[in-house]
Amino acid sequence: YSPFPEEMNRTLVGDIARLHFSPTVANAENLRREAVQGEIFITGNTVIDAMKTTVRPDFVFTNPALNAMDFSRRVITLTCHRRENYGQPMENIMAAFAHLAKHHPEVQLVYPVHLSPYVQEIAHRHLDGLDNVLLIEPLGVTDMHNLLARSYMVMTDSGGLQEEAPALGKPVLVLRRETERPEAVEAGTVKLCGVKCDDVLRMAEELVTDRAAYDAMAHAVN
Repeated sequence: YSPFPEEMNRTLVGDIARLHFSPTVANAENLRREAVQGEIFITGNTVIDAMKTTVRPDFVFTNPALNAMDFSRRVITLTCHRRENYGQPMENIMAAFAHLAKHHPEVQLVYPVHLSPYVQEIAHRHLDGLDNVLLIEPLGVTDMHNLLARSYMVMTDSGGLQEEAPALGKPVLVLRRETERPEAVEAGTVKLCGVKCDDVLRMAEELVTDRAAYDAMAHAVN
């Protein structure tokens, strides 16, 4: 049930499936250790394949605020919504976002806020009124892919963004204690920063102020 409730669905389906398509070698090995029935194929990641059709230099966002944004600034895309972060962890994360915005006016934070009433309340309470924070409605996949492509870096507790952003050369700080994408951490394109305010802020400021640290993640092999 925590931290990966989605695994319940995955294991239930895996037990009755006869064909298994794994993005990575490690995924296939996990299935073998689970003794799943049927054939296992290593296919690569279809999410990354999809971005070859969604990310375009002439893309026009459906959200007018994104079309009006100055992407010559360093844009940091944020997401935070996982139920495991409800409570003090999310308070810490939002406080880190606010501190980053206040002390680094040169960056622009963009946060498509999850529709959960809890997430809406805490995001607006911490971030309303900050000139360099844009709170918008959740984005469709094509808008999100193109926002990632134009961003400087990503801070997220989402699973999918841990796959998508590194494929675009964008460093990712994961706002969780653990991740189901260990390959990204091993490759150096993703870092776990936990859910303590000081840790989140320290790791974010390092990527904002230290070009060598940024390049080491942005240029890692995904």
